[in-house]
Amino acid sequence: MKKNYVIEEVVPNELVANAFKADKDAYKKHLDDMLDMGCLMLATMTLELQKQYEDIVTYDMIQHLKELYERQTRQERYKTSKVLFQCKTVEGSPMGTHVLKMIGYIESLEKLGFLLGVELVSDVIL
Repeated sequence: MKKNYVIEEVVPNELVANAFKADKDAYKKHLDDMLDMGCLMLATMTLELQKQYEDIVTYDMIQHLKELYERQTRQERYKTSKVLFQCKTVEGSPMGTHVLKMIGYIESLEKLGFLLGVELVSDVIL
């Protein structure tokens, strides 16, 4: 049974005492699934991260982690693109070495979600 919805949806508000049974069951299921996913996520983390996130609900945990790692990815993209666009051939060195280095930077950017068009890649390398 899929439980991924708990990392994509905010925890529903607690129900009133006279709520319908179906609503109460859905709310309880959400809390149970959230607990299962939270435990699974914590089990895959380092001890340091476990301590930091042990009292946080699953949705908030995933939102914070996304924000944290997106910021790091953005910084890595900036550094790599800066090096790529400042890269120049060294006089007397083989052109193949330069091209391989440039391709490595371009592939790193692609892994970080920054795709360069074919035309731009050709222009940058040449």
